[in-house]
Amino acid sequence: MPTSRRTVSIFAVTGAVAVVAVVTAVVLLGGRPPEPPGRDTKIVASASSKAADAASRAPAGSAEHDAAHYLSDQPTAVWLTPEADPVDVVGERIAQLATEARAQSARIAVVVYGLPERDCGGQSAGGLDADAYVEWTQAIGQALRDATDTSPIVILEPDSLALAPECGNVPERVAQLGAAVDAIGAESTWIYVDGGHSDWLPADEMADLIEQVDRAAHYGRGIRGFATNVSNFMPTSDEVAYAHDVAARLDGLHAVIDTSRNGAGSNGEWCNPPGRLVGEPGGTIGDSVVDTNLWIKPPGESDGECNGGPAAGRWWDEAAIELTQDVVVSD
Repeated sequence: MPTSRRTVSIFAVTGAVAVVAVVTAVVLLGGRPPEPPGRDTKIVASASSKAADAASRAPAGSAEHDAAHYLSDQPTAVWLTPEADPVDVVGERIAQLATEARAQSARIAVVVYGLPERDCGGQSAGGLDADAYVEWTQAIGQALRDATDTSPIVILEPDSLALAPECGNVPERVAQLGAAVDAIGAESTWIYVDGGHSDWLPADEMADLIEQVDRAAHYGRGIRGFATNVSNFMPTSDEVAYAHDVAARLDGLHAVIDTSRNGAGSNGEWCNPPGRLVGEPGGTIGDSVVDTNLWIKPPGESDGECNGGPAAGRWWDEAAIELTQDVVVSD
């Protein structure tokens, strides 16, 4: 979205809000600076997940129930979309997550997924128009500032940057994501933009895209870093190496890695590939560049209408059973 007077005014407003958020964070955290994610980070396992809903509907003792029940217990990021969480309800959704996080002594982790021309018309096509997207991300930012004591983690628009060169919309994507960082940013909120994965864009190209977003953001601290392997299956060791390669071209940025479905590695497919397994639990790795790993893509939710799956984001019992076959034993 080209910079306009309206966009500049939004930056000014969100910058003022960010100053208030810094003061609020210091008060609520007892004067201590908020801690970034790291090894042993625990994120909320929400009772309103699709896995929990599937477990409640499946017959007790069935393979469908056991797989869904296992997955519902795993700390997993919650995806916010304008279709499921429009601007008038997204704040309440985040407040509910914050209540759950406090009860579990965990942190909120959300995926913001609703930018204009989302997924470039692919399996997850949709999103908001430019003005509505600004309004929606501002609502998300305010709700996260109200939950500052949970030190929220935000994965901002998976695939948006890695897809941008192919879609021919790099300037628009950079402007949109920079404005979203301004709308969501706060001293206690840790934002990671799209970092693709190790078998997608070369590290130098990915780093350049990430740096453009970081420069476009007017909020003081900008982004914490980038997220790799979101909704993909690349081995953790490959992603750690890739994260280091990308970060070496950036100034002090860090990474998180999605390990929700990479337990069997990749077969080269990205859309509901068969034979995959859940990966290592979140919070089990971390170093000077990789803050930690998280479950970002909820296992059991379809990638799209491919390899026999339902529409993107819909629960798929067969996938849940296959992904958990090595960790769940059904009667």
